[in-house]
Amino acid sequence: MTVFDELNDPKACERHLACLRETFPELGVGAFLVRDTSNIQWLTAFDDVFDEEAAHALYVCPDHAWLHTDSRYVTACENAARLKPLEVSAERETHAQFAAKRWGGRATGAADALLGIEDGVSLAEYRRLQKAFAEADAEEPFVETDGVVVGLRAVKDRYEIARMRGAQSITDAAFEHIVRYMRPGMMERQVQLELEEFMLRHGAQGLAFPSIVATGPNGASPHAIPGATMLEAGQCVVLDFGARSYGYCSDMTRTVFLGEPDPEMRAVWDALREANESVEAMLRPGVTGKEAHERAEEVLAAAGFGGRMGHGLGHGVGIDIHEEPVLAPRNERPLVAGNVVTVEPGIYLPGKFGMRLEDFGVVTDDGFDVFTNSTHDLVVI
Repeated sequence: MTVFDELNDPKACERHLACLRETFPELGVGAFLVRDTSNIQWLTAFDDVFDEEAAHALYVCPDHAWLHTDSRYVTACENAARLKPLEVSAERETHAQFAAKRWGGRATGAADALLGIEDGVSLAEYRRLQKAFAEADAEEPFVETDGVVVGLRAVKDRYEIARMRGAQSITDAAFEHIVRYMRPGMMERQVQLELEEFMLRHGAQGLAFPSIVATGPNGASPHAIPGATMLEAGQCVVLDFGARSYGYCSDMTRTVFLGEPDPEMRAVWDALREANESVEAMLRPGVTGKEAHERAEEVLAAAGFGGRMGHGLGHGVGIDIHEEPVLAPRNERPLVAGNVVTVEPGIYLPGKFGMRLEDFGVVTDDGFDVFTNSTHDLVVI
């Protein structure tokens, strides 16, 4: 098998659309309108077509699928749709009007005369749907659904996993580079720019998210924004970053030390490492997100850092940096093979420092395959 074969699956669109259609009987719908761009990207399996603009709608019925776009994207969409089971339309009309036409042109029976819409549809979009269907002399058939496509995306295909491994290899290389680059006296923002530019220069399609570089007390804020704070000897620095490659994200966090850590810092790091590795050793199908989170909390509490994490232990990763499933108290559903999740215990001591240790990987039939190759050992600059 070639690298190209690993990173691509010509049947992905057909398979993903079939997965969505299989939900129709349970939802009680006869068609589904998708507006979330990441969901459309997954269903169509298009590469290098979509950007941040919500300029597309996908209408899926039992025997056909249409992608509605506009003139800015139509050529790219038509090229990407070749040999795929969907039709591209760039008619100059709203997505709502497009959906109303498709709905009005199908024979509907009483059992399935409903149109599934995503719960993320804005109020303004919903009003447009109401207006368009009224103008088409159609009764409102809308059924709000809850995370249908997001749930399907939670189980990754082989090609998706290969893409995330590739993104993580860029991220690991960036970490190796940045620990050689960083020195006391640099600003957080300076380190952030070097880190991100390295990923972009070395194969990243883009960034998975804006990188976090947080030193000293700033590290106690899990989503700190890098600024003019200077790196100083005796401190630790939290680095949370990821690359985007072939449309998929990576995510990792490491904490590095500017000189040998004092006993308190070493104790925090040892607790984080034990929590991370304990959870990664337990992950497998059947374990719930709640159980994984609670294991980490137990380890941290036993080390004297109970209640110092404050956030969920982990989250899904894929086309988006935050996906399903989550490793958190609210998730009592069992994990299944193909779930890709982060494991990122953190300890935050306001006014002093914070640390986090994050890997990500895939749940397999008999365990957890970690994509991240960067060391768990202390990294001292």
